[in-house]
Amino acid sequence: MSRIGPALAAAREQGRTALAPFLTIGYPEPAALPNLVRALVEGGADMLELGVPFSDPLADGATIQRANFVALQHGVTTAACLEAVRQLRAEGLEVPVLLMGYYNPILAYGPEAFAADAAGAGVDGLIVVDLPPEEAGPLQEACRARGLDLVYLLAPTSTAERVALVARQASGFIYCVSVTGVTGARSSLPPELPAFVERVRRQTTLPLAVGFGISRREHVEAVGRIAEVAVVGSALIDVIDSSPAREREARVRAYVEVLAGRRGAARGRRAG
Repeated sequence: MSRIGPALAAAREQGRTALAPFLTIGYPEPAALPNLVRALVEGGADMLELGVPFSDPLADGATIQRANFVALQHGVTTAACLEAVRQLRAEGLEVPVLLMGYYNPILAYGPEAFAADAAGAGVDGLIVVDLPPEEAGPLQEACRARGLDLVYLLAPTSTAERVALVARQASGFIYCVSVTGVTGARSSLPPELPAFVERVRRQTTLPLAVGFGISRREHVEAVGRIAEVAVVGSALIDVIDSSPAREREARVRAYVEVLAGRRGAARGRRAG
């Protein structure tokens, strides 16, 4: 069994919304990952989503697209991402890790080989943005054989039939995309979000995560009223981008502390 279920159960028992920050592996440079991950965990991350760089990240907005480009310029490969997770585990990382990306690198690697190597490296689950459940059979079987959760995405436009199909196949949790658009920090969450999440809730007992557009503590609180997990990506990369290298980890830690409710927003703004 992956670490995802126990981590979400612990957050639920503590009355908290689980926080899942996203980083692109290799951004802003490969050597930065261990310190950034440490800052995220110390700040209050319950699990981590680590992006596998890809040349055509069509579900992502400008911020994460840029992070993908920079990571690829650094020569970060799929194999390097697996090795990065292996090294994080060797250094004592205990929280769940999901690799998030696109199917082409996995297909090129080989779904069976990728699942085996991911599990061996200490990965707990995969989020494959452009892999529909109808075409996920080979990877789904490989993940099940290795104890990996395969997390699917649903959008506000997903039909009842698609929601039911994802509910049958998913494990770990289901990722509810808050908007019919790409990733990116936004000032507010759409008013239609609660109804969409409730529509998914009626067809599954799995925990639900909400991502795309979350950037503030009040967003996390709003997500917590309807779902179990808040995913933060573009806004976190914005914090990294705006921080001098010597202050990067401290500002990332402070920002996550604000998101997790461990410090006030004013202090978080001064720190980041």
